[in-house]
Amino acid sequence: MRLLVYNIAYGTGSAGGVKGILSAHRYLRTPGTVIDSIAGFINQSNADVVGLVEIDTGSFRTGYVDQTALIAEQLSGYSNCAVKYGTTSIGRKIPILRRQANAFFSKKPPQQVRHYYMPFGFKRLIMELHIGGIRFFLLHLALQRDTRRQQLDYIKKIVAINPEPMIIAGDFNTFAGDLELDTFIRDLDLFDPNEKGLPTFPSQAPKKKLDFILCSRSINVHSFEIPKVRFSDHLPLILDFELS
Repeated sequence: MRLLVYNIAYGTGSAGGVKGILSAHRYLRTPGTVIDSIAGFINQSNADVVGLVEIDTGSFRTGYVDQTALIAEQLSGYSNCAVKYGTTSIGRKIPILRRQANAFFSKKPPQQVRHYYMPFGFKRLIMELHIGGIRFFLLHLALQRDTRRQQLDYIKKIVAINPEPMIIAGDFNTFAGDLELDTFIRDLDLFDPNEKGLPTFPSQAPKKKLDFILCSRSINVHSFEIPKVRFSDHLPLILDFELS
């Protein structure tokens, strides 16, 4: 089985430095060519399960194009998305923010899909997808370290309810280093297949390891890859694996 995880930055591209400042307008109006390139890359990856962080479901920024629907059309499988902000959050009321989501795609229909909203932080969504005897969780954690710590403690309670094998993935925003995750990984008996500690951000010259795929011990990893594509400010992660 193949898993692809990617923070696609709402299809705004990967410009950094002075170039990024001069092209800041892309956060208000996204060029359609970027999301087309992302969709093509995802399709060519031939992943069985895809988890996308920072996807736009049709705001003014994209010209009201639903990026989830656009990608789903290319993949011709199952798709599910949800807004990142809690049901009472101000993020649900602001025009562009209320279209900011995370999404799962899969070749086969899942046995179950769940959405949880954490009581901490601005970005609160946890997505859960059951497929192939594995529970996949997709996250986008807070920028503030103390809030991330609270979110991780909450996530531990959610995932520990069911003893089935799991993969927890997404953008963890671990700007203080991946040591932030040591307790989380130990308590859930997970491992990180990114054994070399390869960074994922920023894509133009990666220095920070912000994006993770964390696996149960019963997941047998065949390969782990970080493709050097720069359609976003993050790099994607690809994991080939099977259940032991």
